[in-house]
Amino acid sequence: MILTKKLAVMLMIGMFSVVTNTSVNAKTINEADTELCETLKMALISSNRKPIDKAITEIYKDDKKAQALGLSWAGFETELLKIKQVYGIGGLYEITLKVYPYYRAHIGYGEDEVVINTSVELISYKHLKTYP
Repeated sequence: MILTKKLAVMLMIGMFSVVTNTSVNAKTINEADTELCETLKMALISSNRKPIDKAITEIYKDDKKAQALGLSWAGFETELLKIKQVYGIGGLYEITLKVYPYYRAHIGYGEDEVVINTSVELISYKHLKTYP
């Protein structure tokens, strides 16, 4: 009788450990017209429009021609140069971008490097080139 109880307990422990030790793998659903990596890049850039707009405004604030033209920029033309993990996985990240401001029908005006973070803050910016 004791052997039967021990066997029953062992069987229950074994079943419990098998049932609770199942792994679940989630599959990302990409409902966009681009591959997942490109979609993530575009989502990252688009969700940080405000600090990028601020950088472009600051870079060209003394450029009278740029002010008159009303520069803009496009996420699909923006290059993702670097992602730096600041504190650890899931913490703050710094993102370095190369932005190509334009006017009218995407007539290029220059190149700029913008560093932002995942708290939607502008860290730094640098003007690289103005097109003739």
